Amino acid sequence: MMTRALWTVAPGRFEIRTGTLATDTTGMIEVRALQSAVSRGTERLVAGGLVPESEYERMRAPLQEGDFPFPVKYGYAMVGLDPKGDRVFVLHPHQDRFLAPAAMLRPVPDAVPTARAVLAANMETAVNVLWDAGAGPGDRITVVGAGLVGLLIARLAHRLPGAVVEIIDRDPGRAAAAAALDLPFRAPDAAAPDRDLVINVSASAAGLDLALDLAGMEARVVEASWHGDRETPINLGRAFHARRLKLISSQVGQVSAGRRARWSHANRLDLALRLLDDAALDALVVDEVAFAAAPARLATHLSGPDPDLRGTVLRIVY
Repeated sequence: MMTRALWTVAPGRFEIRTGTLATDTTGMIEVRALQSAVSRGTERLVAGGLVPESEYERMRAPLQEGDFPFPVKYGYAMVGLDPKGDRVFVLHPHQDRFLAPAAMLRPVPDAVPTARAVLAANMETAVNVLWDAGAGPGDRITVVGAGLVGLLIARLAHRLPGAVVEIIDRDPGRAAAAAALDLPFRAPDAAAPDRDLVINVSASAAGLDLALDLAGMEARVVEASWHGDRETPINLGRAFHARRLKLISSQVGQVSAGRRARWSHANRLDLALRLLDDAALDALVVDEVAFAAAPARLATHLSGPDPDLRGTVLRIVY
């Protein structure tokens, strides 16, 4: 059976390639794509050929084809239909139909619409960041970076009893997405100091520097961005040692250490899908592109700022 898949073939260049499904289907389930989401973080680095050679294996998507830097078929936020007609979420690249191991198919809850379900991988990251951070009731929490993952982290933190949460970004155009999620939005120079927890998802050295400045005595600072092959200087002078700050890295490839003995990747993804039963998140899924038009759209979407997608996700519709 013929299939069509989106490939990144050179920096900023995409094309749809045809192929066929494998004939050996042992342990595999055929899925027909409905929608997939484009990650403006990781997929932007992949599209630019910015994955460091040392990370080629660690950064492979679960069902990726090809190798870094190019050509590569990459992606991990797919919602489709299984042979019974049930909706499933799969960590699969952008492709109209495909085979995937049965164990990788996670059922989409009935209450979660398809356009919101494509956020499951991003929500999974948000869950893991808060686990790594050790966020708790009453914490004064600041999230630096109002992109998609930052907004999801802040939205989850906002639901902690008594927590006081704000989100920081230098782009005022992202204030609308924050407001839709009932999140206080601040410019960097208006951010509240003396926080219990600061999470940086700005993918910038300036954002991490700000996070260190905002953290209170013996507070935790979580670096949840991935910077690819860029050098990221950080200022460990000023009051970093005097305030005895804790700098924590967070990456979704491993379940947070505090839960790894009890939670699997599949359980964590199921939790992420359940947490998407939140109608406010529809504010983040407003834009879409037809699969056939995706190569041209991604060439601009992943190469620079897109004023129509501040804090929202681009979905490919099949």
